[in-house]
Amino acid sequence: MKYWFLVLFLISNNLWSQRIEWKEDKKLVWSNFKSEINNQRGKDIVAYTHCGWVYSVVKSSNPKGAAKVNIETIFNEDKSWKDDKRINDYVLNHEQKHFDIAEIYARKIRKEIIAKIKTSGDYDKYFQAIYNKILKDYKNFQALYDGVTEHGMNKEKQAEYDAMISSELEQLKDYKKP
Repeated sequence: MKYWFLVLFLISNNLWSQRIEWKEDKKLVWSNFKSEINNQRGKDIVAYTHCGWVYSVVKSSNPKGAAKVNIETIFNEDKSWKDDKRINDYVLNHEQKHFDIAEIYARKIRKEIIAKIKTSGDYDKYFQAIYNKILKDYKNFQALYDGVTEHGMNKEKQAEYDAMISSELEQLKDYKKP
């Protein structure tokens, strides 16, 4: 009986989930931005994309046993906001790039995991340091992206970042989620 409850819970959680998994062929649309609250406290902010990663691990109690780590890039609809009076396709592209940057850094985590984590002992020894370092780099890059592009308002810099982000995704294509 408890297994049926768990299965039903997982199914319902997925059906009514407020998050979208990053997929190469699926782009954000304005209806994905469902928060009513602008947490960014800036009158110049037109939209906010709340994205990042979730991960799960299956490992053995035996340090020499295999470890499998799954990293997903996600967009949180219920924490992402837009100003309906000022949105347009150009702003949506800028917000999509935030989501794409999250995927770039997820691929960097996957790359490190493939290189360094084979066993449960490796996971215990290396995962948190890998995750923390890449998370720090990710946050710094997201801030730099907004700063240099002036939240997408500098069209020349935005075009440069659009190309850079596409190039990074291509360079790290071997580390897409399987």
